[in-house]
Amino acid sequence: MLLVRSLLFNAFGFLTIVVFATVVLLAFWAPFRFHWWMCVTYCRLALWGARVICGIRIKVEGAENIPDEPSVIMIKHTSTLETLWQVTAFPQTAWVIKREILFAPFFGWAIGLALRPIAINRGGRAAAVKQVIRKGRDRLAKGVWVTIFPEGTRMPPGETRRYGVSGAALAAKAECRIVPVAHNSGDLWRRRSFVKRPGLVTFSIGPPIDATTQSPKETNVIVQDWVETKMLEISSVYQEKKAAEAAEQ
Repeated sequence: MLLVRSLLFNAFGFLTIVVFATVVLLAFWAPFRFHWWMCVTYCRLALWGARVICGIRIKVEGAENIPDEPSVIMIKHTSTLETLWQVTAFPQTAWVIKREILFAPFFGWAIGLALRPIAINRGGRAAAVKQVIRKGRDRLAKGVWVTIFPEGTRMPPGETRRYGVSGAALAAKAECRIVPVAHNSGDLWRRRSFVKRPGLVTFSIGPPIDATTQSPKETNVIVQDWVETKMLEISSVYQEKKAAEAAEQ
């Protein structure tokens, strides 16, 4: 049944994204608020499909921690589910993504129109950080939030890597706060896995972190410590790996 449900959901997701991407591209002349509305609508539909077809339910903790003013979101990246949820849970936001995504015919073009992301060349590290700061400050000044996946790629459940400095540097320069987000979507929707397992995904939104009182590197440590500690609380995969490590010692 898992395979059948996953197959149905993947077919549902492919068909709906084709429809929405086609509308966005045909309406390239429309104002950005229309493109953003299309993006939010698609993400809500995809989350509905995940719940109805795959049995993936969502619980949100800490919604009261979302500030009123535009901020930088630093969210754990393990699957596609959190990218869908994040669009529906926060105000209008611009993602920081690798520029190659926008080169993809059809889907990449639609992402460029619907999200107007900050597309960077990850190979040019210093230049990429400067680009995130420059374009991110512009987005924030216009009331648009900035979302960063600080590990730079989807991580397997139970793993992390050192956070990139661009999010913390942007928040410091823009004098705004960072909203950390942890979740256990990777427990059910594995990286590069066809199968989506039923269950409860908890999204935990942490208290905003002031990025102006310490260096960006120190801010990253604070954010990563909070996220990884929360991951150990809500992720069964994290807990299993921690138990296995303890047993080996």
